[in-house]
Amino acid sequence: MRAGQGAALERLRVEQQLAEALTHGPDPLHLAEVFGLDEKTAMRYADCTRQLLEAAAEQKSREGRQ
Repeated sequence: MRAGQGAALERLRVEQQLAEALTHGPDPLHLAEVFGLDEKTAMRYADCTRQLLEAAAEQKSREGRQ
């Protein structure tokens, strides 16, 4: 593996997990099952997903008021 390739693969893995969470909702059990994540990691991804979804909803709400 070339230098930097491991980091690129890790980033792709993280992006895939986040995309799955955004698509199917912030369900840690689903994420743990699909990706074989441990409980704490799955919960962390679910929490991050909830934060992203809440921020997007707030942004959309602000744009709708303008």
